[in-house]
Amino acid sequence: MDADEMDFPTPDSDVDSIEPESLKARIDDGESVTLLDARMSSDYEEWRIDGPNVESINVPYFQFLDEEIDDDVLARIPDDEHVTVLCAKGGASEYVAGALADRGYDVDHLEDGMNGWASIYETHEVTDYDGPGTLIQYQRPSSGCLGYLLYDGGEAAIVDPLRAFTDRYLADAEELGVELTYAFDTHVHADHISGLRNLADEGVEAMLPAAAADRGVTYADDVTLVEDGDEFTVGDATVETVFTPGHTTGMTSYLLGDSLLATGDGLFIESVARPDLEEGDDGAPEAARMLYDSLQTRVLSLDDNVLVGGAHFSDAAEPAADGTYTAPIGELRERMDALSADEDEFVETVLADMPPRPANYEDIIATNLGQNAVDDDEAFTLELGPNNCAASQDALTSDD
Repeated sequence: MDADEMDFPTPDSDVDSIEPESLKARIDDGESVTLLDARMSSDYEEWRIDGPNVESINVPYFQFLDEEIDDDVLARIPDDEHVTVLCAKGGASEYVAGALADRGYDVDHLEDGMNGWASIYETHEVTDYDGPGTLIQYQRPSSGCLGYLLYDGGEAAIVDPLRAFTDRYLADAEELGVELTYAFDTHVHADHISGLRNLADEGVEAMLPAAAADRGVTYADDVTLVEDGDEFTVGDATVETVFTPGHTTGMTSYLLGDSLLATGDGLFIESVARPDLEEGDDGAPEAARMLYDSLQTRVLSLDDNVLVGGAHFSDAAEPAADGTYTAPIGELRERMDALSADEDEFVETVLADMPPRPANYEDIIATNLGQNAVDDDEAFTLELGPNNCAASQDALTSDD
């Protein structure tokens, strides 16, 4: 049974809950935060809330079920500072926080647990974007997912939408007084469920790379298939399709207003793509060579002032002054060793020490291909956890 579905005893003390957005604000403000994560250790090791000012302690909830909690357990929990308890969905953490409050600890618990944390979706304007209109970067801190909203002249386009936030995109467009005209996917994602089809159901024109559809997409007739060099207008801004295979055979970037290249999972500001999620270990070397060619001939050939904005960021990424995970191509060329390596060195570096594949990635790919039908709750659960779509940062970036 899931811990959050258990019938826990009722502690004597009532404890407050803290909304995920409030906890995120405390962390962003640099406040020292102590978290007691009551999930199982395997879940904790895979995915947790972290940061330079975050002290995270993992003590699974079952260690608090006995009336007399072991002294060694209590000794791990600071009794001289505020502690926020969290779990997967909020049920177990409320019990644990109450049990600690009964013993005099200063505690609250995270509302909706890590599910609530995964529901945070922030917006930051890309202030260095100098094309027509305005460009917004969506950020999902729990998984590092990024998306982009470009709007101008009463029209808007979204790049790499997430199914979980379909209503959010429509509401944001309405608040901005624009019509969400296009929704673009860069590729068949392996870490989250795409919102492309959901937005299509709401009248938005869904755009999918034709090469991505070749992987076996079942709904290709219901979307617009785009090819390298295709252009679409959003007010006075242009969205240009730039084919950049490597991470997948269909990986496609979009040049927004000639100012920012939305690179999907091809290039991030701290790393490059991993090449093994479509073809597996056997096909990874060939895919890495394909990625090298895409980066050298399609991305690095652009002006050094063009911004790069990937579909993800990791803990190693440093945001720009505007809070977005974007950087000029020239800057990435200077500080990322992999971008100046020759082909053989690049392939060797990218294939070395790749991180674990994203959780549930095979089911997620099947869902995004249209071969696996899941409801909204199942879709949300599938994509919980880190994205792990980048190669390891080791040896990719210069220490200078």
